[in-house]
Formats: sequence, C-alpha cells, structure tokens
Amino acid sequence: MKKKYRIKKSNEIQQLMSKKKTVGNSYFILYHESKPENENFRYAISASKKYGKAHERNLMKRRIREIIKVNDFNPASEFFIIAKLKSKDLSFSEVKDSIEDLFKKAKLLKERVK
Repeated sequence: MKKKYRIKKSNEIQQLMSKKKTVGNSYFILYHESKPENENFRYAISASKKYGKAHERNLMKRRIREIIKVNDFNPASEFFIIAKLKSKDLSFSEVKDSIEDLFKKAKLLKERVK
C-alpha cells in the first residue's frame, strides 16, 4: 500500500472526526467523509496504548492495512479506523469480516458492474 494513501497529519484526522459521519460495531469505529477532489482514497488507522504492547498494536494495524489493500474503494473517500480493545481477541478472518461490514455500511466500496 503506497504511503500517498495515508492520512498522516493529526489536524486532518481531527477534521475527519469532526464531521461526525461514523459507523461502528463492538470492535471498530470508522469515521468517513467523501471528498470528490481526491484522486484516490486516503485512510488512517489507530490503536491506542490501552490496546496493548507495541507489537500487538502493530499486528492489528498490519491486519487492517492488508484488508484495505484487497478492497476496492471509491476514489473520493477518506476514512479513519480505530481498533477497540475487544478486537484483540479476533482472528484475521473475523477482523476482515467486521471491517468489510463497516465499509459496506459506510458505502465506501466501489459499485461492482454486473
């Protein structure tokens, strides 16, 4: 996944969170926004220190990045995913199902042509 897709600046993340377009479940929170001027989608991932040690947080972020890599997003979308403590006990397939469900609820994925 190219770094140009990542949202790095904290003020951009705060701006995204202030829009209050959010979808969530008991494992993850997804803040999202549509920006038509974007050429490609952008994202940010967070797992707080309460989540666990660095290697546990990094593992969850790597899993989420892999899920993002295999999905096809609308180019106008920006989103921010926060991993909750309960997500620590999930397997990769459960994480994948949970996050893809949030993407569908937020309508971030491209429509498939039949």
